[in-house]
Amino acid sequence: MWLVIVVAVIALLAGLAANRWLRPRLLSEDDGTGMAVKDMVGPLLTMTVLLLSFVLVTANSSYGKAEVASRGEARALDQLVESAEYAPAVQRARIQAGAVCYARAVREQEWPAMSDGHGSPAPSVWSADFRQTFHSLQGTPVFGMLVAADNKRSDERDERLTQASASIPSAIFYFLLATLVITVMALGICLPRKNNRGQLITLTVITALLTTMLVIIRDVDRPFGGIINVEPTAITEVERQATRDFLAHHPTTPLPCDAKGNRVAA
Repeated sequence: MWLVIVVAVIALLAGLAANRWLRPRLLSEDDGTGMAVKDMVGPLLTMTVLLLSFVLVTANSSYGKAEVASRGEARALDQLVESAEYAPAVQRARIQAGAVCYARAVREQEWPAMSDGHGSPAPSVWSADFRQTFHSLQGTPVFGMLVAADNKRSDERDERLTQASASIPSAIFYFLLATLVITVMALGICLPRKNNRGQLITLTVITALLTTMLVIIRDVDRPFGGIINVEPTAITEVERQATRDFLAHHPTTPLPCDAKGNRVAA
């Protein structure tokens, strides 16, 4: 984010400096000499806005998919907990306890790791424990329900981790940054050299708007880190409900994990 702001400010200052030193050499008021630089600034600004808008839509789509996947994973985990109510007592306790620990591992370990586009192995410990428990339930009516819910949870987690990575390649982002620099400098060159207070204010506002759009693109493209991010609200609520259900059936039995979802010795 700071890189975008710093580069945009430098571009603005460079444009104003070019207005003072280069404008007399680059611009001509004689229409017979061909297209002047100021005649090309309008199309350049239009192209910049269109590029930024297109990429913003792409980044916002990735953000939306990340949010949907996070909620879908939480719903699948909640369904897993509810389906476990139909399992024998031993398996029910293990599945519900594992759901609590899985949710804690996602919230406390995987969510912070996703801000850098990475996952965490901590939740996989409990998803493997789910499958191990399912083996002892083969042939029972609840087996299909549990497997279906766990498969849904796994698919949604995979989608969440996929969307944690930037969907816009770095080359495209830096191309947009270069386009912003060229646009701002070109606008700066074309400002009148005298009585230009209104134009200076307008150029500053345009620079701020383009910079803000690029910063938003950078932030939204990383949906689990930054200012605009997907919070683990849904998985936290499922953790709370799963904890309640587990304690309702086993009030004296401790959970097999700590507050961060790490397995503890029995």
